Amino acid sequence: MAAVTIKIPTQLRDATGGEGTIKLEATTVGTALEALFAAHPELRSSLTDDNGDLRRFVNVYLDGEDIRYGEGVATPVADRQELQILPAVAGGR
Repeated sequence: MAAVTIKIPTQLRDATGGEGTIKLEATTVGTALEALFAAHPELRSSLTDDNGDLRRFVNVYLDGEDIRYGEGVATPVADRQELQILPAVAGGR
């Protein structure tokens, strides 16, 4: 298992009790997200659809690289890597 840091965007911090950074153990992006959902269940519905897949508008980066261009949630993680979750924001005119 690797020690991974997950960065939580401001708009999702209510579900984490205000925490912006969460450290956990994982082997893949998917196991990191499952550990995050186990600790903060409210995040699951915000980030995944009814099938358990990441929602289309949710972007996840591992050390700055979009996981969609790699192995997706099966992407392996290593010690001290950082996951960043960025839900797309729409609006304006």
